[in-house]
Amino acid sequence: MALRTLAAKKTLGLALGGARGVATFTLPDLPYDYGALEPAVSGEIMRLHHQKHHATYVAHYNKALEQLDAAVSKGDASAVVHLQSAIKFNGGGHVNHSIFWKNLKPISEGGGEAPHGKLGWAIDEDFGSIEKLIKKMNAEGALQGSGWVWLALDKEAKGLSVETTPNQDPLVTKGSNLHPLLGIDVWEHAYYLQYKNVRPDYLTNIWKVVNWKYAGEEYEKVLA
Repeated sequence: MALRTLAAKKTLGLALGGARGVATFTLPDLPYDYGALEPAVSGEIMRLHHQKHHATYVAHYNKALEQLDAAVSKGDASAVVHLQSAIKFNGGGHVNHSIFWKNLKPISEGGGEAPHGKLGWAIDEDFGSIEKLIKKMNAEGALQGSGWVWLALDKEAKGLSVETTPNQDPLVTKGSNLHPLLGIDVWEHAYYLQYKNVRPDYLTNIWKVVNWKYAGEEYEKVLA
């Protein structure tokens, strides 16, 4: 089943629920089976990552949004402020993982194939080569604590950059002009069951299942 895109509300699984009609979000389907990314990423990791971790972010995000709605209705400014951290963390976790699943693709379906076309040319221009980009992202990902490393497109400057965000902060927290083309999850839950504490091995192998076609489509869509 194709994963919903983030370009429209329904792609994040937005629905109306509750007595007050508060908007809630649902866990998106994966566009491949849990074991389809093996041996780069084990099926067990994918199942837990999707069904447990991402699902928990969605549940807690919805709960925080419901509490926010109640706090606003009551005029409770302190509660509104208090809820912002939960909304940022869990909402960011939902946004980031919804992108992450689309950034991956089984090898049998073209995962890991180098980018072509306009994105490929832009990578060569901004980083020198795809190999140099991967090396830079791996270096940033190895240094980052719990968080994410991104290939970002600056919508204003029209250039590419490598960015990192801590915890579950989405890329937009670093600037509304930055659009995520590719995000790599470097939280331990993304790799520990398979790679233990050797994050560099995870970062080396994840590129074997990166969906560069999706990244290229996002690049061209944003610049259109």
